[in-house]
Amino acid sequence: MPEPLDGEDRAAAPQGPDPAALAGLGRVRPILIHPDPLLRQVCLPVGRLGWDRILPLAADLLATMYDAGGRGLAAPQIGEPWRIFVMDHGWKAGTPLPRVVLDPDIAALGTETETLEEGCLSIPDHPVTVTRPAVISMRCFDLTGTLLTLCLSGIEARIAQHEADHLDGRLILDFAGQADR
Repeated sequence: MPEPLDGEDRAAAPQGPDPAALAGLGRVRPILIHPDPLLRQVCLPVGRLGWDRILPLAADLLATMYDAGGRGLAAPQIGEPWRIFVMDHGWKAGTPLPRVVLDPDIAALGTETETLEEGCLSIPDHPVTVTRPAVISMRCFDLTGTLLTLCLSGIEARIAQHEADHLDGRLILDFAGQADR
């Protein structure tokens, strides 16, 4: 992970960059469509990048996600081999809650699962029914370089798992016909 923002950098971004503001700074990029082989690659830790590359990438991911009408988007979907994704489970209901996730590590909490139909911006018009843990714990870094442990449930947990799958080269097609994950 790049060094946390502090000192002079912290003064420029006292709370860290605001994900909502970043979306307005990003450029909309083309989304790769299956079977593009880049969608199957295992991504590299984003910590190998500097903030000068992470922030524009986060901005582009947010701008592209919103433009495409999605609730999440992972770096490999725009051809970038880094462990970063963005998500916003509330914007379609009128309550934007953008989140930028760096180098996630996800673990299920409990045994309860939910089976729902999922769509994917890289596999348009081909939803797949996927069973996933209903509650997860996710360790990740935020845009200040702070390590967080988040407990997510419901649609937030589903989006995070879907996007984290992209970082490991997994697609919803891999779950087609499976009763459990």
